[in-house]
Amino acid sequence: MYRKEMSQIRNFAFLTLNNFSMIAFSNAIEILRMANYLLGEDVYQWSVITADGNPVTASNGLSLLKTTTFDHSHIPDVLLVCGGVDVRDAANADVVKLMTQASKHDIWLGGLCTGSYALAKAGLLNGYRCTIHWENMVSLVEEFPHISFMEELFVIDRNRCTCAGGTAPLDLMLAFVAAQFGKNLVAEISDQFMMVRARDSKDQQHIPVAARMGYSHKALVEVSALMEANIEEPLTLDELARLAGLSQRHLQRMFRHTLGMTPMHYYLNLRLRRARSLLLQTEMSVMSITVACGFQSSCHFSKAYRTLFGYSPSAERRQHNPIPPIHLSTIKPRISEYATG
Repeated sequence: MYRKEMSQIRNFAFLTLNNFSMIAFSNAIEILRMANYLLGEDVYQWSVITADGNPVTASNGLSLLKTTTFDHSHIPDVLLVCGGVDVRDAANADVVKLMTQASKHDIWLGGLCTGSYALAKAGLLNGYRCTIHWENMVSLVEEFPHISFMEELFVIDRNRCTCAGGTAPLDLMLAFVAAQFGKNLVAEISDQFMMVRARDSKDQQHIPVAARMGYSHKALVEVSALMEANIEEPLTLDELARLAGLSQRHLQRMFRHTLGMTPMHYYLNLRLRRARSLLLQTEMSVMSITVACGFQSSCHFSKAYRTLFGYSPSAERRQHNPIPPIHLSTIKPRISEYATG
């Protein structure tokens, strides 16, 4: 049992590293600020810390005031490491020491953008699943074999929470809000920020084909690009091989060796993930999505979808169907109105 469960977390400390990503940091903070605003009370608190208590400079050249350092007399519920560019240099001995000391208090630890690297360097992600910005993922998989790196936008594994950069912190922080106050408040926050929907831990980062495959695997990149360009009318293995100028046997071996799956399995997953995006971001019918993603029957589509995501397409849509936002133009609700019990 951790010091606090996810549904009890209210106090966040953001450890900013030199050259941290301002957009990742700001997106995380803004979810907490908006939750407080809509709840009409300062339910969430946060602080900005550095290794020595002095402000550091973000990658955009700006600095934050009112920084402090880790206070052992005021322990946060979560310590989130905010990384950015040149994270290998930013995660110095002082940063590692601070995180190691913080971990002794049995608090949640997390990383925004490349902040996961600092946690990995300190040995605080060994045995955990985590994620990091796609640009850093390939090299870290080799460097830290005891960590399971995932391609999702954010990953919550026991008392570790990590996310990619950019807008992914919005979704991670909304997961904390949902755990405590439910989907009504999440829907209202999303409406305030004009977000189509709050993405969940099944949503993957958009990783460019070349980066996903490795820039040295030109043939893989070419075949994957052919697959992405032919979703509605999938190409056969023979057609893929012929268009790429390869034998089917070579194509099969290349995918198995590099990705650990057959070309057609990779192709199927690609089509299913496209289907999930259409399912959650459009009003297209399940049958229309079935056709748009190259499936001959709704039965085959539903079975394949359930195998990959754990839900049928219709159940997935019902689960993520946004709750009509409660417009609060004049009155802010009491916290009890969002209580999940």
